[in-house]
Amino acid sequence: MLNISSHSKLNEKVDILGYGAGKKVFHKRHYKQFNRFLAAFSIIVLVILFLPWTQIISGRGYLTTLTPDQRPQTIQSPIPGRIEKWYVREGDYVEKGDTILYISEVKSEYFDPNLVERTGKQIAAKSMSVTSYKEKVKALGQQINALTTERKLKLEQAKNKLTQSILKVSSDSIDLEAAKTNISIAQRQYDRVVQLEKEGLKAVTDLEEKRLKLQETQAKLISQENKLLASKNEVINARVEINRVQAEYTDKISKAQSDLYTAQSNQFDSEAQVTKLENEYTNYEVRNSLLYIRAPQSGYINKAIQSGIGETFKEGAQLVGIMPANYDVAVETYVDPIDLPLLHIGEKVRIQFDGWPAIVFSGWPNVSYGTFGGEIVAIENFISPNGRYRILLIPDKEDAPWPKDIRVGSGASTMALLEDVPIWYEIWRKLNGFPPNYYQPQNVNTDVTTK
Repeated sequence: MLNISSHSKLNEKVDILGYGAGKKVFHKRHYKQFNRFLAAFSIIVLVILFLPWTQIISGRGYLTTLTPDQRPQTIQSPIPGRIEKWYVREGDYVEKGDTILYISEVKSEYFDPNLVERTGKQIAAKSMSVTSYKEKVKALGQQINALTTERKLKLEQAKNKLTQSILKVSSDSIDLEAAKTNISIAQRQYDRVVQLEKEGLKAVTDLEEKRLKLQETQAKLISQENKLLASKNEVINARVEINRVQAEYTDKISKAQSDLYTAQSNQFDSEAQVTKLENEYTNYEVRNSLLYIRAPQSGYINKAIQSGIGETFKEGAQLVGIMPANYDVAVETYVDPIDLPLLHIGEKVRIQFDGWPAIVFSGWPNVSYGTFGGEIVAIENFISPNGRYRILLIPDKEDAPWPKDIRVGSGASTMALLEDVPIWYEIWRKLNGFPPNYYQPQNVNTDVTTK
């Protein structure tokens, strides 16, 4: 067994400089070259540590459009239906208002193909009913006016008759008083003749004449009393007639007014039904127009979400996707909350698009190749579901234009340019986990506001 615990050293017993490999490796001139290399490398590293380095905030996003109405969208149907015919294919270009597909009804209450026409006829019939009720209301109003006028005349007539009866009572009362006076005179004459006949101064014939005249006067008195009672009765009858006329015409006018209110109620009900039918008529017309699914704007058909013929769907179902033809591109990127205070509206950003060749030197944007300039146009105030804040970028007008071949939805890497600091400071900041330097930029575009 080897005694590996001994203190004998092999390099003290064996001279490796006697070998060719040992001579090449342990020659003294290699130490000089290596020391020069280390010195030069140290100087270069020291110089690099003091070179300017641009602090950046990196983010990851995707290409989008500047306004919501320019982004890809799906065309939906506000009513349920069944697909009957397609007028386009995927990839076709359509103008605004072009028909994309035709659908049919699936609800039984809309199966009638003449539903709109028949609803129009119902409206016409109900409109004629409204006209009839209007004429009836007009006729009843005229009838009420006629009854009111007739009542007024009848009351005047009855009042005149009452006045006549009252005057006749007065006349008969005077005649009764005259008859009473006549009977008093006839009684005194009769009494004198009776006295004279007893004394022999008057004949029996004169006595009988006075007796006859007294009886006639008494008969006239009774007749005049009867006339007075009849006149008073006529006064009562005249007053009763006034009350009867008042009650009769009040009843007639009330009945006519009741018929008038009934006719007005029926008129208003018919007008409400006409309005409801007109609403249904308009709804049916609009619903029929919804059977043709049309393009909301000019663009390209991306994908038919609902396919085939005879396939049914519910209201609000997505039928087909469309991409607007004209749009302003933008980049939607996300940054960490710690970096949000360092970003401001109008700041410059470098963008690297996926699939577009680029050579990026982080911190040295001037020597990077294949990146494009962007400008911050909107900063979201509320955090996104991914735990980061959304930033919207538009092309930098002072930089090279963005490639025309990029498409909405493609990925993009962003680098927001901050302050220039020495490389040693950036290394020290990274090692300590400090955020980039907080600063407030000058000459920031104040025309664009934060969303």
